[in-house]
Amino acid sequence: MTPLREVRTARPADMPALAEIFWAAVQRGAAPHYTQAQRDAWLPRALTAEEMAQRVAGQLVLVAEDHGQVAGFMSLRADGYLDLAYVLPEMRGTGLAGMLLAVVENQAYAAKLDRLSTRASALACPFFARHGWQVVAPAPQVRAGITLPATDMIRLIAPAFARSA
Repeated sequence: MTPLREVRTARPADMPALAEIFWAAVQRGAAPHYTQAQRDAWLPRALTAEEMAQRVAGQLVLVAEDHGQVAGFMSLRADGYLDLAYVLPEMRGTGLAGMLLAVVENQAYAAKLDRLSTRASALACPFFARHGWQVVAPAPQVRAGITLPATDMIRLIAPAFARSA
């Protein structure tokens, strides 16, 4: 029996699904917060599986499955930077992203990182804030001459590690 929900480490065979989730999240999911021109500047075309693999190379990539299908993913660099955090638009509000984030934070704790950081989109910023992340500063991005609203955020994980270092 397939578990209803599961978080696991990504496999090479997941790259096409991750590329599709990335595309769908930007082009459909971000539509309420970004214009079409902004979304096209953010991700002008869907990545191939090979490009997706290159994009996340060297990072811990966790995927969330819903009823056996990959429905979201997050990627974490060794320095604690949460690089990519996307779920299918239809999975927003289901707890799937929160489940993924909890596993990312547990991995960071196990790696003895004292904090995580990210550059959150206007869509993701409230999600991260609900999960204890703090705003550092606005960090708008300019891509192809178009400004994309974004915010730098941090999440303190294990302050004791920082004191003992």
